[in-house]
Amino acid sequence: MSKSYTPRTTAQIAQRIVQDIPDGAYVNLGIGQPMTISNHLPPDKEIILQSENGVLGMGPIATGDDIDPELVNAGKQNITLLKGGAIFHHGDSFAMIRGGHIDICVLGAFQVSVSGDLANWRTLDRDAIPAVGGAMDLAYGAKQVFVMMEHLTKSGQSKLVPKCTYPLTGVGVVNRIYTDLATLQVTPQGLLVVDRVDGLSHAELQTLSQVPLLETL
Repeated sequence: MSKSYTPRTTAQIAQRIVQDIPDGAYVNLGIGQPMTISNHLPPDKEIILQSENGVLGMGPIATGDDIDPELVNAGKQNITLLKGGAIFHHGDSFAMIRGGHIDICVLGAFQVSVSGDLANWRTLDRDAIPAVGGAMDLAYGAKQVFVMMEHLTKSGQSKLVPKCTYPLTGVGVVNRIYTDLATLQVTPQGLLVVDRVDGLSHAELQTLSQVPLLETL
């Protein structure tokens, strides 16, 4: 039986996240999918992107003649710098993060629990190299944490879980989750479905997610 819905592309998830970022917000983008958000900055909003390696005012990923080999983000991608942007010491960057000056951090995740616990720095794969980077600082230092991820693993298991089984990055730190299937808000009552892709019913999303989902509070 074919699907009656089409999952969001990475670009569409990024565009959905941008809708919820307020004008004038300072935003840190985590390594991986979140870094694509820099390619979807709206012309009618000022969103100031910060990179933990010491960049403020980051623009889209650089291509062609715009590539400067000395200007990269935390994921080592070549980036552009918007007018008024700045580069500075790594220590100053973490002073911003730990000092509570970042409004929103967008992170990838391996698992998010129904209570907003985040696991995004290692799995149980003994062959994988664990790399927490600045994720723990960001998870606790940012005023809000958004997660950008695929809804399911490659084997079809939900990344939304009753309780994280991977090592935790932070406890109760996630505010909102954006996946290729839906947008969910973490609330004291559980995960609230803000929206879902066309053609996907709440019941179908519930079955795929394998955790209780609220339609309304």
